[in-house]
Amino acid sequence: MNTTRETLDLETGGVNLNASLRIAVRAIRTNAVRSLLTMLGIVIGIGAAIVSVSISQGAGEQLKQQIAAFGTHTLQVRPGASFFGGRSRGAGSARPLTDRDVQAIRENSDWVEAASGLIQSNVTLVADGRNWSSTAQGIDADYPVIQDWSMTSGRMFESGEVRSAAKVAVIGQTVANELFGGADPIGSRIRVGRTPVTVIGVLEEKGASSWGQDQDDVVWVPITTMRRGISRGSTTVPDDAGRLYIKIWDDLDVLEAQQVLEEQLRIRRDLQPGAEDDFAVINFAEFIRARNETEALLGFLLAAFSATSLIVGGIGIMNIMLVSVTERTREIGLRLAIGARQRDVLTQFLVEATVLGLLGGVLGMLLGVGGAHLASHLGEFPILIGPSTLVGAVLIACVIAIFFGYYPARRASRLEPIEALRFE
Repeated sequence: MNTTRETLDLETGGVNLNASLRIAVRAIRTNAVRSLLTMLGIVIGIGAAIVSVSISQGAGEQLKQQIAAFGTHTLQVRPGASFFGGRSRGAGSARPLTDRDVQAIRENSDWVEAASGLIQSNVTLVADGRNWSSTAQGIDADYPVIQDWSMTSGRMFESGEVRSAAKVAVIGQTVANELFGGADPIGSRIRVGRTPVTVIGVLEEKGASSWGQDQDDVVWVPITTMRRGISRGSTTVPDDAGRLYIKIWDDLDVLEAQQVLEEQLRIRRDLQPGAEDDFAVINFAEFIRARNETEALLGFLLAAFSATSLIVGGIGIMNIMLVSVTERTREIGLRLAIGARQRDVLTQFLVEATVLGLLGGVLGMLLGVGGAHLASHLGEFPILIGPSTLVGAVLIACVIAIFFGYYPARRASRLEPIEALRFE
């Protein structure tokens, strides 16, 4: 009788939701173990959903960073494998790419915006008694256009300085801070390995790449200077260009440009029809897209698992609510007998189902956040957990609970008072 009066607002003829909520919480606490087991499917489903969404969003953010770093219209060419006696000698064993290749590609101005070779080496930098281990990159003057990288001070070296192997350098922000402590480095002399060069420019800050590498810890020198004094290239090819980077005009189809480039390189390298390519063209857009598709498939599988768990959890809620209706048949009959309407009983049981879903959603949210961070730590997956993801997960849990709790609630509301009161 007290419970009934607690849940009915007799003056308005409606349902006191606060009282219904208190009764729902009391019922769950009374059968705590049963309620926890009922929520388990919801907890696992929401947790799996948050993990899958956070990994998917993290991969998407990483994809944006990679596209920003490399550009969707950037191609890279590397020497491939050479073959002897029908056997591959391994990647990079073919004859090197040269400055002449770079120049020939650059002349295709209808589809090439910029082209540059790149030779890279780990070096020790020395300036005014300070030293710093960094990465030196020998490049052409077009390289900043390819990487979409600007200067904060000074200038980029010019094509004439590349041809003359000028001893000049452009440094990143990390190098500037470590060697000069915030002072203006323009015009200062540093030693790159054993080669003294003059700093003529400082690059804008880029920060860490999507895989954690400090992009500002770099020094750029003309590729000719790199070959002659810092890092020896091929002993048989004096104009070894290392890897080639090519930027295609943004309004062109990069796949068509890639085909043209491959045909041009095959002709330049005297490859006969049907012969294996002794070079590899890497399309960053396609590489990133393929990786994104793989991660999307993983996200789909996790989402399917979480959806299955949510359905199982919803069925569990329906089952426990049917049991609850059976156990409380006499109570329901008493409420209906003293004036409660069918919608009052319906609301009471829907509130209980919603509370179960809410608690399961909150526990699943905590499990999902922990699982996502664990996946990031152990599997090095990129993750991104937004507030909308967490709120949406809890709301989904409530919707699942209401959906599966509606049938038991409706069944309770349609009981005949007399028959319910006779129930043993």
